[in-house]
Amino acid sequence: MTRFFAGVMARQMAGAFRAVRLARPGVPELPEGRPVIVYTNHPSWWDPAFVIVLHSRLFPGREGYGPMEAAMLERYGFFRRIGLFGVEEGRVGAARFLATSGAILADPRRMLWVTAQGRFADPRERPLGLRPGVAHLMARVPGAVAVPLALEYPFWSEKRPEALAAFGTPQEGGGDAAAWGPRLEAALGATCDRLAALAQARDPGAFGNVLAGKAGVGGIYGAWQRLRALARGERHVPDHMAEGGR
Repeated sequence: MTRFFAGVMARQMAGAFRAVRLARPGVPELPEGRPVIVYTNHPSWWDPAFVIVLHSRLFPGREGYGPMEAAMLERYGFFRRIGLFGVEEGRVGAARFLATSGAILADPRRMLWVTAQGRFADPRERPLGLRPGVAHLMARVPGAVAVPLALEYPFWSEKRPEALAAFGTPQEGGGDAAAWGPRLEAALGATCDRLAALAQARDPGAFGNVLAGKAGVGGIYGAWQRLRALARGERHVPDHMAEGGR
């Protein structure tokens, strides 16, 4: 079920975006035998699909889990079969999130993916205003490694937008939740700022492709471009921007 749904999400993103790109140098080196929490900003409805695609392509040897709004999980119960669990607002919901997440992270082969802002927010918004859940988890599970992940969906030169991601420096060590909160905020903020600079530079060469999407305008005009290139004996290149530079 997990492999099938990851394939569905990959096809959805390939059809909706010019490309799904990961900023170089790519995946940070993670210590063996330690559970991992990937915590992200939350700019778009596409974030869960993006996370599922990244996990399936980059971390096939680990089990992936993530929280989801409890009411939404009731409507789409099959999500439980691919590693999602329900969370609710309030103190009771927070306690259940910590208990469930702690049980998940007891196995060092597992990863927990959390949209740590807990709400949709513009990728340029600062401060990020992270919810305290990940900080409490890091204090409760001292062996865990927290990895910041920035997500963004800018339009460059094509009809479809880009899906961009960048990993930051893994955070590990001890400390209480009060100390972890600012540390996690600073690490993800720096990662989002780095991705924002790369998005503004519009250089595909700064990224590796996780998925190739659809280029060109498509439709009648796209077909006419192909026919014109064929008549001239030229190779049709639908991109307005050559890969690897402006």
